[in-house]
Amino acid sequence: MASSRTEELRRRAEEALAGGGAKRQAAQHERGKLTARERLELLLDDGSFQEYGRLVKGRIKSFGYEPAYTDGVITGFGTIDARPVAVFSQDFTISGGALGEAHAQKICALMEKAMKVGVPVIGLNDSGGARIQEGVVSLGGYADIFLANTLASGVVPQLSAIMGPCAGGAVYSPAITDFIVMVENTSYMFVTGPNVVKTVTHEEVTSEELGGARTHTSKSGVAHFRASNDAECLSLLRLLMSYLPLNNREDPPRMECLDDPARADEALDTIVPESANKPYDIKEVITRVCDDGEFLEVQPDFASNLVIGFARLDGRSVGIVANNPMALAGVLDIDSSDKGARFVRFCDCFNIPIVTFEDVPGFLPGTTQEYGGIIRHGAKLLYAYCEATVPKLTVICRKAYGGAYDVMSSKHIRGDLNLAWPTAEIAVMGAKGAVEIIFRKDIAKAGDKQAEIDKLVADYEEQFANPYEAAARGYVDAVIEPRETRARLIAGLRLLATKRDQNPPKKHGNIPL
Repeated sequence: MASSRTEELRRRAEEALAGGGAKRQAAQHERGKLTARERLELLLDDGSFQEYGRLVKGRIKSFGYEPAYTDGVITGFGTIDARPVAVFSQDFTISGGALGEAHAQKICALMEKAMKVGVPVIGLNDSGGARIQEGVVSLGGYADIFLANTLASGVVPQLSAIMGPCAGGAVYSPAITDFIVMVENTSYMFVTGPNVVKTVTHEEVTSEELGGARTHTSKSGVAHFRASNDAECLSLLRLLMSYLPLNNREDPPRMECLDDPARADEALDTIVPESANKPYDIKEVITRVCDDGEFLEVQPDFASNLVIGFARLDGRSVGIVANNPMALAGVLDIDSSDKGARFVRFCDCFNIPIVTFEDVPGFLPGTTQEYGGIIRHGAKLLYAYCEATVPKLTVICRKAYGGAYDVMSSKHIRGDLNLAWPTAEIAVMGAKGAVEIIFRKDIAKAGDKQAEIDKLVADYEEQFANPYEAAARGYVDAVIEPRETRARLIAGLRLLATKRDQNPPKKHGNIPL
């Protein structure tokens, strides 16, 4: 028979496990949401969760607030595919998951321990915001978390799931983390809500329109993935973790590869159209080259002219960056530059080789781009590639024009293996634009101007619209048949597995933000 003290412990544990009670948990289910503990059960391996701080309570009693066990956030450690992770899950059934002093201290303590032991931090966010009853103390708690996020950045991967409201100052913790997953129709993020927006700007907008999952995955680029429900969101986090190392001192996990490393794919030989202006789907190139055709695309609905995501080659995790001719001809613009730069820097933080598939006609022209700072934003992508010391492998599939050629992991910015297909065109600009500048006087004098342009374009293409001059100068390591791409990339990764490179000693660089 258990002693009275053991019975007291069990009573307190049961109270903590009950959260805000059956009624509030039922309300959570009615909204299409799982409870905080149900989410942990789906995210983590069965029976692996070890809770810390279950009996923590808030310290301030005022304005009707009654402290409860866990203080509205469940924290602890568990495993995903037998690999350790630190997790916090905000409990909306306790005061709407509002953040107070003890709540924040639990999250910070978890992150501090995660950094010491070198494991990723996953946050399941579902909170009404700062606990008003605690005043400035709750605001201080947010700042403590922001600092912890910043110090952990680049040390351990940080993943955020937005599974309910996340507004005001609360949004900046997920924003600092590496990846954000949002759930459709039940989650939103914004600095100020619809009522404030209406008061200040007189705009009528719903919470979903202002900061829902579709808004942030397609318009703002704040979020990286969109899930249809809580279960899919948690499954996506598990999948994402399979590509990532536990910390910045480890390599990503290597999986068994049953896909022949030497596999050739003849379909790649004809995937690039004869016409340089005709699009093709770069994602088909990616899936045909990578292990088992598997590719986890990041931000698929935002800045789709640049494709980013994770895949494997010979079981090794790699980050993919690729221009997409299906969207804006694969041109680089403000949004795609930001998207690519952040992804490249993440991969470099965590020892993930970067494979670039290049088909870029340049940077997007126009006043909107120039006034919006395309120079500064494009420089972010350039800076990220230049700074990266992980293995960098590039395949030029077709166009590599102008400054964009330099930016996309060229040999000049420490590309380790630079390959080109026979369809590659490496030049300052397209043939027609080039000849119209170089030979404008000759064209003006010609009787048949179009015939003269066609002749000059043909001459220019023969000399420059190919990969051979770049290969002759060593800017391209090899011109290969497209079907060889998988085998050549895998061979390169094997060679580069022991690569060691470093940047000059400094506190940190000054990326053109």
